[in-house]
Amino acid sequence: MATDGKLLFHLSDIHFGLEDNEAIDWVRQEIAEQRPDAVAITGDLTMRARHAEFAAATHWIQSLDVPVTVEVGNHDMPYFNLLERFFKPYKRFHGMAEHVEREIDLPGLAIVPLKTAVRAQPRFNWSKGWVTEAALKKCLAAIDVLPRGARALVAVHHPLREVGTEGTALTMNGGKALRALAKRPVEAVISGHVHDAFDIMEQTAEGPVRMIGAGTLSKRTRSTPPSFNELRWDGETLTVCVRNLQNVESSDMMIDDVPEDAMPPRHPGEPVAPVHQVPRTDPPVH
Repeated sequence: MATDGKLLFHLSDIHFGLEDNEAIDWVRQEIAEQRPDAVAITGDLTMRARHAEFAAATHWIQSLDVPVTVEVGNHDMPYFNLLERFFKPYKRFHGMAEHVEREIDLPGLAIVPLKTAVRAQPRFNWSKGWVTEAALKKCLAAIDVLPRGARALVAVHHPLREVGTEGTALTMNGGKALRALAKRPVEAVISGHVHDAFDIMEQTAEGPVRMIGAGTLSKRTRSTPPSFNELRWDGETLTVCVRNLQNVESSDMMIDDVPEDAMPPRHPGEPVAPVHQVPRTDPPVH
């Protein structure tokens, strides 16, 4: 299907409560300057699903002024209130309810959610992924009604199989989901959770499925620095560029003015400010 080129930003694992302020300020600025057609956040907005963390996440997302879809991550389920976790697990998303598991339809390309974070599982570790029959059925039904020739980006939190990163997903029914998606016009499955970016082609009995993972924008880094994925779709090919602050030119890190009371960084090598910006906390605390 011929269509104009589309730019999408794929973010994940921001973990408000332990977010990297330099990284999220930079990403917000990139969104403001580049105006992507959509932003997909594949889960773990918060660290412990606390009200203050959701308030910060809501304020940040609502400031982006572009179409946003948000997947629910395992860290976004209430940790300490089991009644709420079982009966109202999305209650704390109320300030951004319109973005949660939202399908975004662009000419020739749609972002379709597939939920992998659940309230409880018949295993000890509830942080891992699970594709329920109901969730898979809902996702496949959404893909099946897309306009003829359109492609789908399926947004999940947990990778549908292990991808060789330090973090693990252990997603139950992930293989079944991949086989079902391979029979449909799926351009890629985009995910988070493992905090390191990847781009692999998974071979299934029904055909190949591309799997793309975004890194983290939090201080909970693993093998790589905080990053996000820049996705470009030209109607036929999806290209991925992993963006992080290590790739920013020194000149772009400079700011036009420094407040009179500005003080040096707290630690050797720590940046004085985000890209083009005065620090949000000034002076830094020693």
